[in-house]
Order: sequence, then C-alpha cells, then structure tokens
Amino acid sequence: FAVAAGNAINDYVDADIDAINRPSRAIPRGAVSEREALAFSCLLFLAAVVCALQLPVSAILIAIVNLLALVAYTKFFKGLPGVGNVVVGYLTGSTFLFGGFTVVDGMNTPFEFPTPPLGLLVLFGLAATATFTREAVKDVEDLEGDREEGLRTLPIVIGERNTLWLGFLAMATAVAASGLPYLVGTFGRVYLALIVPADGVLLGATVHSFRDPTRSQQLLKTGMLLATGAFLLSRVAVLVGVGA
Repeated sequence: FAVAAGNAINDYVDADIDAINRPSRAIPRGAVSEREALAFSCLLFLAAVVCALQLPVSAILIAIVNLLALVAYTKFFKGLPGVGNVVVGYLTGSTFLFGGFTVVDGMNTPFEFPTPPLGLLVLFGLAATATFTREAVKDVEDLEGDREEGLRTLPIVIGERNTLWLGFLAMATAVAASGLPYLVGTFGRVYLALIVPADGVLLGATVHSFRDPTRSQQLLKTGMLLATGAFLLSRVAVLVGVGA
C-alpha cells in the first residue's frame, strides 16, 4: 500500500514531466486525472497506516519514516542532485528491513529494539545501492524532460558520464560487501554459489548503462531479484543444514 501510494503521488507531482519523458503513463495519456491520482494515493496511504499499526514497534517506526519520506521525496528531495536517488534507494532497501524487523521484533518483549542479523543488513545495502544506481541511470535517460522542468538531477549537475561512473562505484562497493555473510559464516557455499552470478548481473548491468540506459535498468531489476533469491535460498539451506 505504501509503495503504491508513493508511486501514485509521484505520478501526480510529475504529471508535466511525464508528459515529456513518459507520455504513455496514466495521467499523460488521459486514463486518470491528476485529482483522481491524488485521491487514490491518499486512500492507499491510509490503508498502509492501518496495516502498519498491527505490527511490532520497530516496524511501525520504519513505516512512519518511510511514509514521511515518500511524501517529502516528491516535494523536496526529488529535485536535489543525488539526494532523491539516495532516498529512493533507502526506501527500496528498507522493504527488507521492514520485513526483517517485523519477524525479529515479534520475538522480543515490547519496546525492546531488536538487533538485525548481518544477512539482513547486507541485503538492505545491496537493494538500496542497486536502486540508487538504477535511479541514477534513469536520470540519464530522463535528462531532456528533467532539464525542461528545471530539476537539478545528477546528470544535469555533474554530467551524464560522471553520473554513470558514480553508479558503477556504488554498485562495485555493494557487490564487494555482499561477500560478508559468507566470510563471517552467516551463510555457506550455497550462498556463495548463488550470489556470485547475481553480482555478475548487477555489475554487468551497470557497465551496460554506458551504452544503453534503458536496457541497463531492466538488467538491474533482474540482478536484484537474483540477489534476493540467493539470500532466501541460502537461509533455507542453513535451516535444513545444507551447504554450510
């Protein structure tokens, strides 16, 4: 509900920009009005709040921060070079924090803030960084419409190539950190065998962004899905005692 609300309100705020960069989206093509998109977003935000209140305290705190960030992003952060990318990256990665803290905190006494496991933090970092990189690549793709609307995105401020290099360095750092769960013994050989191909797709997608930003975004999504699968299957392997 929260992600859908954020997407809807972003479409509402970006209606003029999307008319240039994404004319096939709902508002530019006339499938829904701006007022209808705003009303739909408010209903989704309300549903998200109702659901979040049923969860442990740590998950509620993450939900509050995220809901505020979703609203603030469209109004304040999006036009700041790099800041909007970081916020979107955090929001995507925090999906795993939200789920992880819900489970871990549910085993504790009320108001006892849990200690997140290393695997969860690495998955959060990998998802956040992959999303940051994808958003940077997307800014390169959307350069024309963003410049016309007066936004100060990364490629407008520091140049297209510098933006892509920044995304590559961020991704390379995240890929290097993805080996930590294996090095400290959280996960075993199964994890290593699964995360290496996922890292390869993520790095390859980042390199591909220099030639084809649109295709690169699709590959980054695929790489993130593979990385998530690596963590899930590795956790199952630990539980059943395989690949330690």
